[in-house]
Amino acid sequence: MKKLILTTVSAFFMLSANAQTDVNMGIIPAPVSVVKNAGEFTLDKSVLILASSSNSQITNMLREFLQAKGITVKVSSLKTPTTATQKVIILGVETEKLDKEAYKIVIKDNRVRLIGAQAGLFYALQSFMQLFPSEKVNGVYAIQNVEINDYPRFSYRGLHLDVGRHFFPISFIKKYIDVMAAYKLNNFHWHLTEDQGWRIEIKKYPKLTEVGGSRNGTIIGVYPGTGGTDNEVYKGYYTQAEAKEIVAYAAARYINVIPEIELPGHGSAAIAAYPELSAFPERDTFIGKDWPWSGPRTGKQVQQTWGVFDDIFVPSENTFKFLENVLDEVIAIFPSKYIHIGGDEAPKNYWKESAFCQQLIKEKGLKDEHGLQSYFIQRIEKYLNNKGRSIIGWDEILEGGLAPNATVMSWRGEQGGIEAAQQKHDVLMTPSTDGLYFDYKQSLAEDEPLTIGRNGKGYANYAKVYSYDPVPKVLTEEQKKYIKGVQANLWTEYIETPAKVEYMIFPRVYALSEIAWTPLAKKDLKNFSDERLPLHLSKLDKMGTNFWVPTAVGQPEKEVTGENHVVTLQVPVTGAKIFYTLDGFRPSENAAEYISALNINVPQGKKKILKTIVITPSGKRSVVAETIFNNGFVDVKVK
Repeated sequence: MKKLILTTVSAFFMLSANAQTDVNMGIIPAPVSVVKNAGEFTLDKSVLILASSSNSQITNMLREFLQAKGITVKVSSLKTPTTATQKVIILGVETEKLDKEAYKIVIKDNRVRLIGAQAGLFYALQSFMQLFPSEKVNGVYAIQNVEINDYPRFSYRGLHLDVGRHFFPISFIKKYIDVMAAYKLNNFHWHLTEDQGWRIEIKKYPKLTEVGGSRNGTIIGVYPGTGGTDNEVYKGYYTQAEAKEIVAYAAARYINVIPEIELPGHGSAAIAAYPELSAFPERDTFIGKDWPWSGPRTGKQVQQTWGVFDDIFVPSENTFKFLENVLDEVIAIFPSKYIHIGGDEAPKNYWKESAFCQQLIKEKGLKDEHGLQSYFIQRIEKYLNNKGRSIIGWDEILEGGLAPNATVMSWRGEQGGIEAAQQKHDVLMTPSTDGLYFDYKQSLAEDEPLTIGRNGKGYANYAKVYSYDPVPKVLTEEQKKYIKGVQANLWTEYIETPAKVEYMIFPRVYALSEIAWTPLAKKDLKNFSDERLPLHLSKLDKMGTNFWVPTAVGQPEKEVTGENHVVTLQVPVTGAKIFYTLDGFRPSENAAEYISALNINVPQGKKKILKTIVITPSGKRSVVAETIFNNGFVDVKVK
């Protein structure tokens, strides 16, 4: 446990002393209330931690955090008598009655009081460590006296990771969870099964990982691709012991782990292992080809390309028994109330062709294949309900009729979530259209790496994430109560490494945490981007964590007209530098460095292009940003 705690402490809390000049004290997500008072609390070796034995884990986390700062402290009981001059950090609930995730921080009169119970106290510590200065002033660490009152806007604050397309080691999964914990996200959605790989050990069905956990190649380049696959075996899965280790690691940080077992679609890996799960066990599957196919016979296979495939689970008694056995082992690993069952992108072609499926539709009095999917989902839901669990499904589970107790995760925009809320079902908002798909690129610049959003589509920077409100205005006040939270998703078709995962989630995860936690009235994009974001990105830069470097703050994104322009820029990462050109060439550290406001004069009939790049102290670079200043220039193309 000691090593586990140190990972979180050492990795995520080294902010600048400038944090205290900010109205929110540098804290992300912004607290509900921050009241600064005169005076300050200085820390030295005389500081004493007072805590109850029930808070030993959080006490150890604080002590080790302070030790990393060079401050060795003693820990004593809450009942230990102290003098007025003794500097004390007190951990506990005291007499305040707070909700389970709410907390208070009161710094006053040589006292730091972190007030909260369990998750609330844990979150109080996260905020305290964020506002702690990274450097001493006049030989001491000093924190301004302040009173912070805080609680979350939503009970569900989620982050997703797809390990089906690309697999990530346990060590990185823990790092991912550390990020969530630091920013008060509390549900880790672990997407464990896909067409391209089955990633969780099921002891009753060993072929799921022996066969389904390995594919014989991966598509090269952009889907559907022109270069075939790399013909290299790609494999990996988590043992049940490893999955339990992740569950325990997350629980220690007040994070619930929600497993996803995809059904009835996205089941190619399982079908490759057990072909009898298909409506057509004898039918081949092919790379990038639809049935029928006259090429060489390959049999069922784990898919090597991306996309949606026709072969899905047949709704037979054998399939249901298989899924029930799988889910029995899954719920034995994951104590989560919720089990995610997918339900998205389930093509009906095989069901339409299958005599068995057509007969089943008649026997059950179903309208069509959409009704058959609803029957499939409802049967799985009933089984899980009987086990004391509830299902979450993507918004396609609305088609054909919603399962009675299902929670809907709305990804194809907001409409699915709106419909579910109107039907009095709980909803989690995660629309791909509103910035919550973190696999989409973060700018329209040519410098962006390969992502699933191309040709101007799927663009979502942190500002777009920040501007999203998960509660649709079209809902009535009663219906709005069914919006339980918000989640961002990271699909990994084009994300092969942990470093690229980091590049894709930072800094968007900061914006996610704020729309999930902070009251709507407290949101302030300017304060977020100008005051707090540079500090947190600087922390990542010092740690060596990869991230997307924002372009210069203040640079116009669109073409600007007129003759005279004054451009004032600000670095998006503390300590970074901005370099620029006006001569048409791409900027680098060899270009002019931005020092003060630029006065750009554009003669009549001409245009100038400002190009900038941000370079962090560690050498990370932003994409090149361009602004056209046009004073009547007309581009006449020669035919």
